[in-house]
Parts: sequence; C-alpha cells; structure tokens
Amino acid sequence: MIKQIKQYDELEEFSNSSSLQSLQILKVTLNGKDIGDEGASILGSALANCTNLSNLTIWLTDNEIGDEGASALSSGLANCTNLTNLILILNKNEIGSVGVSGLSSALSTCIHLTYLTLNLGGNQIGDEDISGLCQALANCTNLTNLTMHLHQIQIGAIGLSGLDYAFKNCTKITNLRLNLSNNYIDAIGVSGLGSALANCTNLINLILELSGNKIGNECGSELCSALANCTNLKNLTLLLSYNQIYKIGSLHLGLASENYTNLTNLTLELNGNEIGDEGVSDLCLFLQNFTNLSNLTLQLHNLISDKGASVLGSALTSCTNLITLTLNLSWNSICDQGVLDLGFALTNCTNLSNLEIQIYFNQINEPLKVKSKYLRLKRLVVFQICIQYRKK
Repeated sequence: MIKQIKQYDELEEFSNSSSLQSLQILKVTLNGKDIGDEGASILGSALANCTNLSNLTIWLTDNEIGDEGASALSSGLANCTNLTNLILILNKNEIGSVGVSGLSSALSTCIHLTYLTLNLGGNQIGDEDISGLCQALANCTNLTNLTMHLHQIQIGAIGLSGLDYAFKNCTKITNLRLNLSNNYIDAIGVSGLGSALANCTNLINLILELSGNKIGNECGSELCSALANCTNLKNLTLLLSYNQIYKIGSLHLGLASENYTNLTNLTLELNGNEIGDEGVSDLCLFLQNFTNLSNLTLQLHNLISDKGASVLGSALTSCTNLITLTLNLSWNSICDQGVLDLGFALTNCTNLSNLEIQIYFNQINEPLKVKSKYLRLKRLVVFQICIQYRKK
C-alpha cells in the first residue's frame, strides 16, 4: 500500500484539501505568517479530519497564536490517535496556561507515539503548565525519541519535578534532548531533573541544554550521579554556560563521573562560570574516566591561565582513543607557554586526526611560533588553530 504524503505551505490550501482523511504523512509549514488564533483554529478544524495520520509535522513559529488558537489546534490533534511520529513547533507565540492544558490533553491520547519533538520556547507558560504536560507524556509509554524545547519560559524546580513522573513511565527512551536554557532553574531544580534522568536507563544519546539558569555550585553531583545509571549512554552533550558554577561546582562534576565510562562522544560547555585553573583541574578528573572517548568538544571561557591549559593537556593524554578534538579556550588568560604545553601533551594522543583549537583573546605574544609547534603533529588530517592577540 502506497502511503499518502502531502506538504502544505499555505493555510488555505491545507484547509480546502479534499484528501485529508486519506493522508498518512503530513507536513504543514506556516512559520512567520501571522495566522493568529483564527488561522490556528482553521488549521485545527482541518486537522480533525486527518484521522489516518501516522506522521505529522507542523511548524508554526512566530504566528501570534494565543490560548484560543492553541486549544483549537489541540482539539484537532486529539483526533489523530494513530500518530507514531509528531513534530510540533510552536515557539515564539503567545500561548499560556489554557493553551498548554489543551495541548496536554491532546498528547495524552497519542499513546502510539514513538517519536516526539515539541517546541514551546518563548511562550507564556510556567511550572504548573509543564507539570501538566509531563503528566500527559506519561501516557506515551512507547516513546523512544523525545525532544522538548522549553527555553525562555518560566520553568523552575516545580516544573522539572513533573519530568520524574513522565520518565518513570517512558522507560524506552533512547534519544533525549531537553532544551531548558534561560529559565529559573536552581540547584533544587537540577536535583529533580537528575531524579528524572535516573529512570532513563536505556539512553544512548542525551543533549541537555541548561545554559543561562541559576544552578550554582551544587549542580554537578546530582546530575552526574543520575547519569551514572545510564550505562548505555554513548553520546552526551551538556551545555551549562552562565550558571554561577565556580570551583566547587566543577569539583562535584568531576567526582561524580567515575561510573560511566562507555561514552564515545562528549560535548561540554561551561562558558562564563569562572571556574579558573582549580576548576579545570577538577574537570580533568572528570575527563580521565572517559577512556573510550573518540570525539570531544570543550568550551571553556573560564579565567584559565597557563597552569589550567597545561593540566588540561595532561588530562587529555588519558583519552588515548581520541580521533576528533575541538577546544574553545577563548577569553581566558593563557600565554604562549600554556598553549605550547597543551600542544606537547596532545602528541601522546596517537589516534588524533582532527584538531580544532580556538584561543581568541588570550595573551599570546608569538602566534606564529605557537602554530608552528602544532604543525609538528603531522598525523593530523584536519587542523585549525585560531589565535588573536590580546594585551596583558
């Protein structure tokens, strides 16, 4: 049987279609068209006829949709009970509690979902709304792939506690991305998030975006201890920039990591946390446990000097399986010697073939000399080092 597939880029074309009931795969793209509540209601009415859909993608970014439109859209979505794949992009609208409540009710009927992407970033929702949404997700017990963009709203500890309830039921998730950046999440919130993630024992890929919150120094212990339960985890991205994490926070991050050694790909972003050289030393304890890493990306704009750069280089020598390394050490206080020590240490990473180092705005006096030293790593297939001089 040939699947009926259709894509619509105009609301009128979609709402007037005579083949909606036979569609199995549908994509509607209406970003930035200012359809408002009226347009969303028309879309919802048409969607109610798409009862045979298995795959649905709707892009409605920046459309001035409020509670009325979101509720009408959700009513239509509630009829699509055969969905296995859903992508719903509603960021940069004006959706509040009533709209999210309707959306939660609709999602609770989609019990066959295995793939869900939901973007509600930049709307007018808070903790209680997210708790209700998580209760709905608890019905989606077949989920294996989940992406939730909940950035730039008003989430704190109460909202994150709802994830624990959802993830206790959704134990099949192998691929998870949570964008929780620029909210009101503190150490208590991260503790709740850690409890939720501890249920995800089948995770293989995790992207966790927490930049621009108020996590503070106690975040690492709770979070990394929870991830230690995820023994199948191979790909991990942690974005923790601008979170008031100082030396103690990095120490917890290092000490809590010793149980999960199967990672092959790690991205860690700690920009703007001022962990300094001592924090880098603690971070290196974290890295030394990951002996199977083949791809590593570190972003560290953190008041690091030559000492920190040298210690980082020594730690990287433990990652003997590294193939690709990306280091962003810009906006620190690293001098020529620190960069040279780092390069010398990397000579021990005998499998390294792809290297990119960004050291903009440090205290490099002889950039050509530094670059020439790195060029001695002749086994590199891809090499880039970016240096910009900054006076002391």
